[in-house]
Amino acid sequence: QVQLVESGGGLVQAGGSLRLSCAASGSIFRINAMGWYRQAPGKQRELVAAISSGGSANYTDSVKGRFTISRDNAKNTVYLQMNSLKPEDTAVYYCNAGVVRTNWRYLEVWGQGTLVTVSS
Repeated sequence: QVQLVESGGGLVQAGGSLRLSCAASGSIFRINAMGWYRQAPGKQRELVAAISSGGSANYTDSVKGRFTISRDNAKNTVYLQMNSLKPEDTAVYYCNAGVVRTNWRYLEVWGQGTLVTVSS
């Protein structure tokens, strides 16, 4: 089995910062792309940022210049540094990873989600 465990969510005032972490564990041979999604109440889940195994990152337009995704391959961990937070960033944030397991099978894994609330 492979698990993703997220941490770092919470309540912050507009303009503040938070850093999310997501650590993968289990029978992992390699992790390909990793990403962060979010889902606000009444809205569909959307991709916020993604990063390849080589470190190439892309972002949805609404967070460009404010959020930074990074990863530590040695720790099987991905991070999301969120600065200049806005109330519209309020959502449950989910970590996602494409994992090649030790049995060579590919698996897409999701974390349990962490709530980010930005007050105005």
